Amino acid sequence: MSPAPSENRVTGSSTQLSLTGHIQNVFSHVKVENLAAGLSGGVVSTLLLHPLDLVKIRFAVSDGLNLRPKYDGIIHCMRSVWQQEGIRGLYQGVTPNIWGAGASWGLYFFFYNAIKAYTKEGRQTELTATEHLLSAAQAGIMTLTLTNPIWVTKTRLVLQYSADPSRKQYKGMVDALVQIYRYEGIPGLYRGFVPGLFGTSHGALQFMAYEELKRDYNKYRNMASEAKLNPLEYITMAALSKIFAVATTYPYQVVRARLQDQHNQYQGVLDVVRRTWRNEGATGFYKGIVPNLIRVTPACCITFVVYENVSRFLLGQTI
Repeated sequence: MSPAPSENRVTGSSTQLSLTGHIQNVFSHVKVENLAAGLSGGVVSTLLLHPLDLVKIRFAVSDGLNLRPKYDGIIHCMRSVWQQEGIRGLYQGVTPNIWGAGASWGLYFFFYNAIKAYTKEGRQTELTATEHLLSAAQAGIMTLTLTNPIWVTKTRLVLQYSADPSRKQYKGMVDALVQIYRYEGIPGLYRGFVPGLFGTSHGALQFMAYEELKRDYNKYRNMASEAKLNPLEYITMAALSKIFAVATTYPYQVVRARLQDQHNQYQGVLDVVRRTWRNEGATGFYKGIVPNLIRVTPACCITFVVYENVSRFLLGQTI
């Protein structure tokens, strides 16, 4: 026998209250210090390494269109951009990249630490690798939902070629946001969101590996799992976890960049995958991985070292 309507209402209300209480409990663990520390790390690493990000994206979308410049390698690409557009060209799209990286790292650490603290509440045992993975995945989804429009504008600005005068050029981040919204609506601002969701697995795998490496290393030293490491140790943990995550999940970045590119039209994720496979084979899904590794590995190291030290300073931790 099915429950009466009034019983359904009671059940629905209790479920809603439970969900509301769950969200309130999670947010009771948030710390603005984590947001500030993550934002600091993201901004510093982006300012130092943006030119390599530009190179990575240009290689990722290099699908043979005649309007695209042809590059023989990382050095040739950077030299070509420098000769044609100077330092300004190498830093094309840096504004949304700073906003995006700062906001993404800040929000990621903000949500991740809150979810992790909520999951660990009332427990004496450490979180498992799976719990670290799930905490990071949830943080990634929440962060992507808030920042995807920034990443679309960054990709569009990075893919403005001086040899393509026929296409209207964006004047900057705000102009790009306004134009994309005006001509493509909300869907335009959320291009690449679906592969971006798959990309949350990248952050989840990275954070899981980072946490496990730190914990195992501290166990080896007979120290507390949250004991402070020196900068070289943080760099090593961050580099190993980033390389592991990139090698595992890179193809989604190629798919995402191609969906966000203004020079080509795809019908969706499956269309990008099908056409890339047909025209370029398996290697097409790994275009740009070398400049990406050269960029993201030091970027990740800088971000994590800045984050760990700034957060400990702000939170007054001395362990």
